[in-house]
Formats: sequence, structure tokens, C-alpha cells
Amino acid sequence: MLILQIVIKQWDKSQRSEAHENLRAKSPDKYPLSFPHASYVCDRQCIIDQHGDDIQGTRVTYPKIVNKNILFDRFQIDLDTKIMTYLGAKSAEMRQVIGSVDNQWIQCKYNCRYSIFEADRYYWLYEQVTLNAVCLKQLNENVFLNTDPAIIYEDFNALDTIKKP
Repeated sequence: MLILQIVIKQWDKSQRSEAHENLRAKSPDKYPLSFPHASYVCDRQCIIDQHGDDIQGTRVTYPKIVNKNILFDRFQIDLDTKIMTYLGAKSAEMRQVIGSVDNQWIQCKYNCRYSIFEADRYYWLYEQVTLNAVCLKQLNENVFLNTDPAIIYEDFNALDTIKKP
């Protein structure tokens, strides 16, 4: 069973002060799995557990299975090999293989910003996304709390900009 826990921290331009940054830094980047908050998807092959902000209400889309790969957010997990790849790069040759989620968990973090049109004007919505991922034979609600991640992957070098309609 693949477990994907996404933690989203969102803010706008008025919340970029050091005090706001310190508050965001203090908030957790992993949680216990909680049902019914967490939900089964992909014919019960995967659990999605979302925490944090979702100002627009549509931030997380459910994963897709394409050619034995689960695609979720900016990540791909091969269901056969259990290898996780970061797809956030702009070109296919820049994709980053992170490692195996088979009985060990990986934590990935990246920053992003969105151009949002609301009330007849545009503004920037910034976010930091953390994805915790593991593939287990038996469900463990505290898997992200009981052990440290085997791999921590961070992509903070480039702040990706995405325009949303």
C-alpha cells in the first residue's frame, strides 16, 4: 500500500516577514495518518493524507495511474520498483530520481508560487509543499512519526512559477 502525505503551507506577499517565516518553520512537516481525514484512492492501492493550507480549496488533485506509475502532485512512483521521481523540473532530462519508498519513507520539499486572479486583480500565492511517501505491506498510522526519513529531498533552488486560471 502506497501512503502519500502532503503538507501544504501557503501565504501571500503580506506574510513574508521574518515573524511569518518563523511561524511557518515551527509548523510540523509530518503527521500521524488520521481516518477519516485520510482517504483511500486508486482502488485502495494508495492512501492520501492532506494537511495544512489550501486557500483556493483545489490544491490537491487525486493521483493518476499511468503505465504502472502513480502520478501525484509533482511526483511519480513506479508501482513495480517503488522508485520515486521528482517531476518538478521543466524538461524530462532534468527529472530527479529520488529513491525507493519500499518499506522506508522519503520526505520531499519544494517551493512554488501561483498567480491568482481574484476580486478583479492578480496576486501571488506562495507555498511550501512537503510530500512524505512510503510503501508498506501493513498499515502503520504513525509511520512518519516513529522513524526518520531514509531520504530527504529538497528543491528550493528555483521558485517555480505557475499561472493558474
